[in-house]
Amino acid sequence: MTRRLIASRSEIPAARRVVVKVGSSSISGENTGQIAPLVDALAAAHARGTEIILVSSGAIATGMPYLALDARPSDLATQQAAAAVGQNVLIFRYQDSLDRYKIVAGQVLLTAGDLENPTHRSNAQRAMDRLLGLRILPIVNENDTVATHEIRFGDNDRLAALVSQLVQADALILLSDVDALYTRPPQEPGAVKISTVPIGDDLAGVTFGDIGAAGVGTGGAGTKVSAARLAAAAGTAVLITSTALVAEALLGAEVGTWFEPSAVSAERTPTGSIALAFD
Repeated sequence: MTRRLIASRSEIPAARRVVVKVGSSSISGENTGQIAPLVDALAAAHARGTEIILVSSGAIATGMPYLALDARPSDLATQQAAAAVGQNVLIFRYQDSLDRYKIVAGQVLLTAGDLENPTHRSNAQRAMDRLLGLRILPIVNENDTVATHEIRFGDNDRLAALVSQLVQADALILLSDVDALYTRPPQEPGAVKISTVPIGDDLAGVTFGDIGAAGVGTGGAGTKVSAARLAAAAGTAVLITSTALVAEALLGAEVGTWFEPSAVSAERTPTGSIALAFD
């Protein structure tokens, strides 16, 4: 199986396989209602024949209310407990929404260690390929209940980039609360939208903001840029935009920030060659 080089946003609807990543703040708390329109967009792409993999953060944030927490816990054991409860609720919410389209979700919990271990990585790749072949929609998250390092330092932007390599995705769409990357935090005066990032552009002079006002995630604009560079260097086109614009993104609209993919070999990456480091 080969990866298709997607050279522009307009070609996204023709992609064979697309990874979509959504962050905690977009689908938890007061934004839980965004799950339904997100599923609408994924289901539409699924109906067009695109194989969709959703990488979804939100286990800890979703579990917090059930543990009577009003802020992200700082101690590891409570983070693990919140993740254990929240992952169950999160998958239920996705499946409940997917039922409208008679689409079945498949839960896939991974850690960075799984993708570093050749046996685990091969097993994950085989399972994902089979799920997609059966027209199941895989929903991937870090296994926060046991992956202590990922809870403290990881982010699902990186995981999404690694998954895009694992499944040889044609495109990766990284969603957040902001419609695109800007030369500085968009609320600051003088911020200019970045439409396209060519291969090799180091974005000199660009200032990235923090994780956002919600404070329930672990990523930010900087982690998305690192993940986008990792995926683009491996030949996967990347679009960074907001969760509210996911339907437009999957239809090839001129939204967000486009990272041009490297014209690398489209042959399926051997199971031992997934890169785990950023530039």
